[in-house]
Amino acid sequence: MPSISFFEEDIHYKLKQKAIVRAWIVNTIAAEGYKLKTLSFIFCSDNYLLQINQQYLNHDTFTDIITFDNSEDEGLVLGDIFISVERVRENASQFNITETDEMHRVIIHGVLHLLGYKDKTVADKKKMTLKEDFYLQQRLLNQ
Repeated sequence: MPSISFFEEDIHYKLKQKAIVRAWIVNTIAAEGYKLKTLSFIFCSDNYLLQINQQYLNHDTFTDIITFDNSEDEGLVLGDIFISVERVRENASQFNITETDEMHRVIIHGVLHLLGYKDKTVADKKKMTLKEDFYLQQRLLNQ
């Protein structure tokens, strides 16, 4: 049975409109030709995510998101997405957008990574941003 779960680690954060967000994620995955198995979002602090970044990726920097693809089957989404709520709040303030809009951007960014999109090169980042913008629009149309 496909599932999307939301957890908290070392912070208190409640995602608003979980049912709408779940449906949006499921629709995004299906639109890209994938099937959902299990997806977990873990909302955490900067320090918690920094420890994961150091331990698993050997990066000593703060980040807003780390995505782990646990799927062994092509076309199947099975993963864990860690999101720093502190980083999302700071980015929302810096970009002068709502925290909810920034959280949704980060959520769909992580999902797109699980769907095979990359963001290491300029071209890949541009493609990723276009997909983010497209699916953020889809979210607004389906609310």
